[in-house]
Amino acid sequence: MNVKADRANATRESILVTAERLFAEHGVQVVSNRHISEAAGQGNNAAVNYHFGTKVDLVRAIVRRHSERIERLRAELVDAIEGDGDLRDWVACLVRPTTTYLRELGAPTWFARFSAQIMTDPALRAIIVEESLSSPTLVRAVEGWNRSLDGLPPDVRAERGDMARQLMIHMTAERERALAEGTATPRASWDDAASGLIDAITGLLLAPVTPVR
Repeated sequence: MNVKADRANATRESILVTAERLFAEHGVQVVSNRHISEAAGQGNNAAVNYHFGTKVDLVRAIVRRHSERIERLRAELVDAIEGDGDLRDWVACLVRPTTTYLRELGAPTWFARFSAQIMTDPALRAIIVEESLSSPTLVRAVEGWNRSLDGLPPDVRAERGDMARQLMIHMTAERERALAEGTATPRASWDDAASGLIDAITGLLLAPVTPVR
């Protein structure tokens, strides 16, 4: 019984890793469950459906595979600054958990590019949003972020929040792609890349607001 369970767990892990890589490199819509099963070395082309169900279920499983560690990393940052953080501290709480996690994974990684692919798909994006809303530390970080931007008009704050989200998702994906391809990156490490991204987002959030005519 244990052998069977271990084999099933190994198969699930192989499928998750393979699916994440294929989704990251080619996009979610063009990769079928059959392609994933074949690439994962499964003789049964229905292996993905058997272990995970639909593609949406598979995407959710990949997200959750990474979310626990990222949540713990964010909790450490939020707990350290609770009540005393400035805007840059709260931006760091949203940037560094992911960049630190990618550093810990070692090369190569696919999670940043996978996330970028998911966020461009309206149906699958809801999974990321749903998982984010279930993260208590993310909620606390966003609350701190909003307190620090209390002077911004709500519509401007929302607009700049969208801009910052795009930077966080796509700049980490671009760095991950460059590392995978062996091309030059502006920063030498994930930690340095996080610092540059935090600086840029903080500056964006604090930029002057041109009155609408």
